[in-house]
Order: sequence, then structure tokens, then C-alpha cells
Amino acid sequence: MTPKRYRRCILATCCVPWSERFEFEEDIFRRSVRHQIANGIRDLYIFGTAGEGYAVTERQFDEVTRVFLDEALIDGVQAMVGLISPSLPAIIERIERARDMGASRFQLSLPSWGVLNDAELKTFFRETCGRFPDCEFLHYNLMRAGRIITGAEYGILAAEHENLVATKNSTADEKRLQSLFSEAPQLRHFITEAGFAKAALMGGCGFLISFASTNFARAHDCFHAGCERDEAKIATISAEFAGLIAAFKGVVGNSAHMDGAFDKMFCRVHDAAFPLLLLPPYDSVSDECFDRYLALLHSTHPTWLP
Repeated sequence: MTPKRYRRCILATCCVPWSERFEFEEDIFRRSVRHQIANGIRDLYIFGTAGEGYAVTERQFDEVTRVFLDEALIDGVQAMVGLISPSLPAIIERIERARDMGASRFQLSLPSWGVLNDAELKTFFRETCGRFPDCEFLHYNLMRAGRIITGAEYGILAAEHENLVATKNSTADEKRLQSLFSEAPQLRHFITEAGFAKAALMGGCGFLISFASTNFARAHDCFHAGCERDEAKIATISAEFAGLIAAFKGVVGNSAHMDGAFDKMFCRVHDAAFPLLLLPPYDSVSDECFDRYLALLHSTHPTWLP
């Protein structure tokens, strides 16, 4: 197999807790980061879509990044800082400030105000990966940016930038998964629960967890089954995923639609004090809605509780 540029692991987000006045709840955040590390999650990131990277101010970005790195820059843990902005200069400035704080790994999302054409895509990676050769970059491949990068395109970008090390993809499409592994084999492709069962049998993918984070031990079981290509065990565990998705989506309904609204429920499963609030204007899940979700987990999926 082609050597990968990033280790094979479980990758997880760190959601940001806000007070009723939308101030950063530092103590709760630190507790949440420590909890994940204590449960064997050694690759963590802030400011993806679930971490509201699209919504924070520059002051909030700096404040949360500083605290995150203070907790996560320890032996055996790889800390990654997410970058979501329609402004490339703003992304560059965030990288510079985070580097000064000690960050060396970053998660890129394409600017979404206008869909990048091929020349603009090349410029974007040149001005991030190319500008900061001492850093490592993961690309978050999502439709919110208006463009999905193909396996072939990743292969070209990886050849141009040795510090492009990984991708995040939320897909169960077999053709797309096969393209990632065959056309960009040097990158570590992290796949969400939806496609992990298929991807684990195709190549050495990482496991990007969201709703599976309600029970880290079960998430580890699924990941290790994937590493061992234990098809029967992967199938048994992943067969529960449809029910888990239905549990939180059915309870939330149309009351919230941002990723962070769901992921903060998963955080609260571990810590009853974790706030559900999203930065405005986005709607949060209510306390009553969360209570129904937790009750549903108890009655239908108790093995996915901590």
C-alpha cells in the first residue's frame, strides 16, 4: 500500500460551548476536550461546521484556539484548527495567528461565496499549503462550498503539495470512495459513519465520528474492526447507524438544521452542563428536545450511551 501522510485514527470535533450571553464557556470546553482525550481520542479539531468555524469572530477564533491548544498540545495528541471563511486573506491571517500559538495542523474548507473554478482552486491551495510548508493540511470536502473535489483532483494537489496530508468526506458512494483511495492514495481519507463500513474494506481510511461520539468505546470498536477488515463486526455495528440517525433527526425535526445543533446534543450526552446554544442567527436544539433524544437513546439504543 502507498504510505499515507497522516496516521490512521479516529478524528473528532470539539464543539464550542456558549453562555446565554454568547460568551465562551472556557471551563466546560476544557472539560470536554480532556474527556475526549481521556477516552482515547487523540486527533481532535476545532472550527469545522459542527464547531461553528463559519460563525466565530476573530476574537472568538483566537480565544478558543488558544485554550484548545493549551489542552490538546500534549504527548500523543494531534490538534487541528479549522478554517472556514469566504475570505482567503482572513484564512491566511488565522493560520499566521494560530501558528504563533503553536498550531501546525489545519483543516481547510473552500471559500463558499462563489464556487471556485479550476484556476481559483489551484490558487487557494498554493496560498495555504504552499505558503505554509511547515504546516500540515487536511481538506474538508463538503457541498456547502459548492464544489466536491474528486479523487483525481486530490491526486494532482497532493503531488503539488506534500503537506496536504488528509481529507474529510461524508459519503457512502462507492464510486467516489474508490476514486479517493485509488487516485489519491497518499492522503489519509477520513470517512463519516455513513460510508465507513464500505470505505474500511476498500483502503486504510480514518474514522470521522459525529453521532458515534455518544459512546467512545463503541466508536473504537467500529474503528478497530475497520482496521482489521472484520467485515462481520463492521456490518453488525454499522447496522445500528440508521437507527441512531433517525433518533436525533426524528426528535429535532425542523427545529434546527446546522451540524453543530446535533453535535452539541452528543456533547451533552457526556456532560449535562454542556450548552446547546449556537451562535445566532442559527437555531439551537431546545432542552426539551434533547431530553426526548436522550430518553430515546435509553429505550432504543442503550449501548450507545457512555
